[in-house]
Amino acid sequence: MGLVMQSCVLFNIGSDIPFQPILSLIFSSIIYFLPIHITNITYNTPYFTNIALSLFNIITFTTMLTTDLQHKIDFKTKPLGALGHLENLAHKIGMVQNTTSPKLLNPHMVVFAADHGIATAGVSAYPQEVTYQMVMNFLGGGAAINVFCRQQGINIKIVDAGVNFDFSEGLDLMDMKVRKSSRNILEEPAMTSEEYQQALQNGSSVVAEIAETGCNIIGFGEMGIGNTSVSSLMMSKLFDLPVVSCIGRGTGLNDDQLQNKINILSAAIEKYPTVKTPDEIAQTFGGLEIAQMIGAMEEAFRQNMLIMIDGFIATVAIATAWKKNPDILKNCIFCHVSDENAHLQLIDLLGQKALLNLNLRLGEGTGCALAYPLIQSAVNFLNEMSSFEDAHVSNKE
Repeated sequence: MGLVMQSCVLFNIGSDIPFQPILSLIFSSIIYFLPIHITNITYNTPYFTNIALSLFNIITFTTMLTTDLQHKIDFKTKPLGALGHLENLAHKIGMVQNTTSPKLLNPHMVVFAADHGIATAGVSAYPQEVTYQMVMNFLGGGAAINVFCRQQGINIKIVDAGVNFDFSEGLDLMDMKVRKSSRNILEEPAMTSEEYQQALQNGSSVVAEIAETGCNIIGFGEMGIGNTSVSSLMMSKLFDLPVVSCIGRGTGLNDDQLQNKINILSAAIEKYPTVKTPDEIAQTFGGLEIAQMIGAMEEAFRQNMLIMIDGFIATVAIATAWKKNPDILKNCIFCHVSDENAHLQLIDLLGQKALLNLNLRLGEGTGCALAYPLIQSAVNFLNEMSSFEDAHVSNKE
């Protein structure tokens, strides 16, 4: 109370302002938490009053919106909570879009592809050339992600973030190649600082261009032989976990291949003991497609899009972005938990729940495309399902 009263005197808050103690507390929070250097502003200026009123209006609007959304959900013609997680999902979407009547507009899936230098060490059951071959399959419309996106009416974009191949001109391929393949992290960091920053910017540019089409929901997939390995390294460093607890079978390794993978990744992580920050971790261990996905996710959040999160690799990417800005999870929908060993653990570390568990381990964004009908259903029931009052149905006493 002393802090509140002190703020009232210090900033000369008039009695004509409602909820004076609340505003005063907001003032105190601003001064305490923000590095504001006051030079030309006097203490009795209305400047601080305007800031507090703006913040108070935001808080009031948010409180009213969450209450209105919950009321709308609860008074549909159903028992309370009967639609389970769909109700939480509908509420989340409404909060992101700041409305009780949300819409999904022009959905997009972006698949980033790149090669990894560490793939030459034998961490995958497949050779590196599969990356470019799968890109050609994407462009030909024959991959699983193409099938599912066609089924759901989702636009798909394929991005060359760093494939070790020269694609011919005239393909429906977004050329965002920073370099051909990341470097072998057993010898040197995957990217230079300049390459990493360029990858982030390239990913951001892809989403900024898509945003101009009116898209407000977007998912991200990936293709890159070796990218489950580097994602395991990133998870280990991001959360200070033993690397062996973050390693899975990836593309289907047998026991001997898995042990070889563990040995290789253990050696890789021991080589960089001082790498700590999220960007340092992504630059040192990550791939060009993962870096571009991080930049794309950050731009999608700036555009206030709904962000569909796919499997293990995409979740590592969002975990990296989350370490830099925890608010990004407000826009994220975790579409599935994959069969990759550490994915459920990672989702739990982020405090999230996935919509589906189908034992998928394909990547490409397939989990997002499969979950999209559930996301649409959450929006549809919120907008189209009758309330007890509309349907003249008696509610619970």
